[in-house]
Amino acid sequence: MLGLNKADTRLYVIILIMLIFAPFILNPFPDGSSLAQFNAGYPDMMQKLVIFGIFAVGFNILFGLTGYLSFGHAAFLGVGSYAGVWMMKLLTMNVIPALILSVLAAGALSLIIGFVSLRRSGIYFSILTLAFAQMCYSLAYSVLTPITGGETGLQLSLDDPRVIGTSQTASGNIPVPHFFGIEMGQGITIDVGAWSFVFNFGYYFAATVFALAMFLAIRLFRSPFGLMLRAVKSNQSRMSYTGLSSRPYALAAFVISGMYAGLAGGLMVAMDPLAGAERMLWTASGEVVLMTILGGAGTLIGPVLGAGVIVYLESIISTINEAVLHGWFSGLPAWLDSVFVTIIKPFVGEGWHLLLGAVFMLVVIFLPGGIVEGGQRLGRLFRRDGARGRKNGAPKNGAPKNGTDSAEQPGE
Repeated sequence: MLGLNKADTRLYVIILIMLIFAPFILNPFPDGSSLAQFNAGYPDMMQKLVIFGIFAVGFNILFGLTGYLSFGHAAFLGVGSYAGVWMMKLLTMNVIPALILSVLAAGALSLIIGFVSLRRSGIYFSILTLAFAQMCYSLAYSVLTPITGGETGLQLSLDDPRVIGTSQTASGNIPVPHFFGIEMGQGITIDVGAWSFVFNFGYYFAATVFALAMFLAIRLFRSPFGLMLRAVKSNQSRMSYTGLSSRPYALAAFVISGMYAGLAGGLMVAMDPLAGAERMLWTASGEVVLMTILGGAGTLIGPVLGAGVIVYLESIISTINEAVLHGWFSGLPAWLDSVFVTIIKPFVGEGWHLLLGAVFMLVVIFLPGGIVEGGQRLGRLFRRDGARGRKNGAPKNGAPKNGTDSAEQPGE
């Protein structure tokens, strides 16, 4: 399908099904249930999942294929956000021009940073990208305040000189982002028994962009260009012996990866037209590194799974407080309730980073290939058990099974 092999087509169809039915999949518990707080099927959460999925997929093109570890990808995320807001302030609230400018601005910045940083490799490359990202953060936070809004961030206002459309609505409010008239916040809610499912247009728009970005990533992974990027990672010396320079390929991967980050930044402001310098902090760059390694660097679906785990922990587990924990164990004796709450409390709420660290540590120690490797191990285990079961159930020495005539057994 669309130039994909059978395995990639199967993976892509699964991704599409999950994107379409996400409001159902992410809301497994009824609203009245005590477990409903683990539901993640609300629009903001789903949008965040696909946006950071794009960010991680783009980073994986650089790190997973070429092996170059960048600690400065948050700079491209932030530049994409700023470019998107400025497009909405000056031209139109339609999100398409904002996304285009976000991708182009991030691509231009990544070309500059990549051209300089790729003169070094290994830890020196990583430190250079980190330095550039921190420079961008400092510029956005202080020097470029008229352009970036400084510590308050860049946001829309009622006196924006918008060329297409109005600066304020008839009710005196700031216009909202839209896709040719369809507002990002529009949606419908369907109640099925005790469940409530929200179908938000903004999410499905972001999911469509994610699906296109994922398709392009799959094609890139399987293309001759993707093979050259793997060659950069495996042995650059051998490439040079054949007369090929690795730098143009690495720079192309760096720019493509940066454009993916810019696209993610543009989608952020398409859902919420606000850009702040905190998106360029080194912690944001560190998050995408964790997402990729946690899911499985160099795999197609791994970074998306890693992004889902981290976004879920941040958005859901961080909201669990001591009162919620006592509610979980209220049916137990008081002393046992206190024991369980004391043990779990450091890993939830404000301590969700501790839980993330524990999960990351376990994955690195026992599953170096990330969540994808864990899935592959389970798959091999089930196949082995199935094969063993078939072998044990086969007749021995040509003897008939269950009293049947051997002539009735096929292949005998």
